[in-house]
Amino acid sequence: MTIYEDLLDLRLHYLAGNLQQFVAQAESAAMKPIDIITRAVELEQLERSQRSIQRRLKEARLGRFNMMKDFDWNWPKEADRKVIEGLFSCDFVEARQNIILAGPQGLGKTMIAKNLAQQAAMRCFSVLYTTASAMVIDLGAQENKSSLQRRLRYYESRDLLVLDEIGYLAFDNRAADFVFEIVNRRYEKGSIIITTNLAFKDWGQIFPGAPCVTAMIDRLTHHAKIIKINGDSYRLRESKSRKDKA
Repeated sequence: MTIYEDLLDLRLHYLAGNLQQFVAQAESAAMKPIDIITRAVELEQLERSQRSIQRRLKEARLGRFNMMKDFDWNWPKEADRKVIEGLFSCDFVEARQNIILAGPQGLGKTMIAKNLAQQAAMRCFSVLYTTASAMVIDLGAQENKSSLQRRLRYYESRDLLVLDEIGYLAFDNRAADFVFEIVNRRYEKGSIIITTNLAFKDWGQIFPGAPCVTAMIDRLTHHAKIIKINGDSYRLRESKSRKDKA
């Protein structure tokens, strides 16, 4: 085996990819052996940390999204900036609290949720983003009990689960049971970020006739910060602006 292969076998990825440059820098700086080893360890730890972050971000399935620096705080009529920005410490994930982002569509709820998820992943938490409908379709597509249990554990196991767009589609009782099962499994064990365009009193419209709705809301809100964002849609504003310029 070559030294490159040996380094990879030892999972020393930084040295494997940068060995010649590292040796040249050590020689030019006339580093002592202990200093060379110390620097090599530092660089490998940094490389491992960066690879770990990239792996968690990939597993989070966030897709494309705008960063919070682009959020127009002056547009919503109601949005507590101090509270929202305080969430980026990710203390709520550590405390296994839920976050409910509630308000009309087009005001940046998903943008905030995805940025929070990204920040949590960068702080070494395991994260998963999905829409409520995508999760329900996924669970409903499982062909037997064992495969369903595996998928339930998939949504249960992350430190932070983002369930986006609750309220945009109505769910039947089986779908409601899936959502409740995930909420129940994660209760006091892992954080959930919910985005919804409907107040809890109107969740009967999302899960019409489902007997689990009250219990679901009770578990979601027991350890939760509920943040209301109100105003006119960004997308409608941008659409109007494009029409005005046309």
